[in-house]
Amino acid sequence: MERTSQARFVVAQLDGLVMVDSANELIGERINTSQSKPFAAFLIDKKPVLAYLVPLEDYSLAAIETQFAASVNQSLIIAIIVAGLVGLLLTLLLSRSILQPVDELTAAARAMEKGDLSQRVNVTSKGELGELANAFNVMAEGLTRLEKLRQNMVTDVAHELRTPLSNVSGYLEALRDGVVEPTPEAIASIHEEAMLLNRLVDDLQELAVAEAGQLQLVRQPVDIQGVVEKAALSLKGQAAEKGVSLATEIPNDLPLVEADAERLGQVLRNLLKNAIINTPSGGKITVKAHTVDSQVEVSVEDTGLGISAEHLPYVFESFYRVDQSRARKTGGAGLGLAIVKQLVEAQGGQVEIDSQVNVGTKISFTSPIAGN
Repeated sequence: MERTSQARFVVAQLDGLVMVDSANELIGERINTSQSKPFAAFLIDKKPVLAYLVPLEDYSLAAIETQFAASVNQSLIIAIIVAGLVGLLLTLLLSRSILQPVDELTAAARAMEKGDLSQRVNVTSKGELGELANAFNVMAEGLTRLEKLRQNMVTDVAHELRTPLSNVSGYLEALRDGVVEPTPEAIASIHEEAMLLNRLVDDLQELAVAEAGQLQLVRQPVDIQGVVEKAALSLKGQAAEKGVSLATEIPNDLPLVEADAERLGQVLRNLLKNAIINTPSGGKITVKAHTVDSQVEVSVEDTGLGISAEHLPYVFESFYRVDQSRARKTGGAGLGLAIVKQLVEAQGGQVEIDSQVNVGTKISFTSPIAGN
């Protein structure tokens, strides 16, 4: 109170014995209380005591109140200024913590706009900004992978076209110059190379149409057992040439599915061709089917080389090859599984893959039951 009001206080008993003195000078002494009126009375240990201002003969409560109010106001002003400065500092710190990641994201986005797909942002927050940064990094990873696939696609298409075109061109030049006679064998070789080119162009066109959602489908109730047996029969010879057994395990009581029979057969042939290519001599390929809820699930299982986990998420992408050299030796362009995925999904089904290295691969697809 003394520091706040710049006044001296004493507390005395009724007989004037001083118990408390803010200046610590009159404690234990007696004061003449008749010279002053107390400004407050208290009970301490059930004994009445009085509070006085010193000097007893001259004091002004009004002045003290004014000084006290001024002191409180000054303290409030100081507290407000300090609180304002602290608030400003906190605002600057929070603004920096918020704006810095936003600035980093903006700079990274502008760099990506200019073609630098290597941009990534550091994720240090677990809030909405952290989720935004994670989403940006995922997007950047996806764009990088798509750009790589695009570059690979250009390279792969050029490679796939170059070999048969070179062969056709070489044969034609040889025929023109008279180096090679136009025998049935020579013409058959040129025809084979032309058919390779035709199949590649057809696959590319079909994939483009399917991805654009413009694939023409004739959906009707289809006996999936007949489609499976027909597809397997068409490729048993190719499997036998490689020393691979091909078997079907299709129940006779499977319900009809709502699908395009021709496209369904194309899906099965693509899966079987892929299995034959990747299954070594002495291996086995099995086609199975069973009902799952309101769909029929068909699976093509092989005992082939298998696919490592790092490649599984990408095997249904265009021109993606797990083994580049093996695919080129067999003439594959990496479009078969991409076409399978588009054809299955266009008919209301889903496709998935499960594989283990040196154990085998199982690719399954579903087709809705007719009438559901």
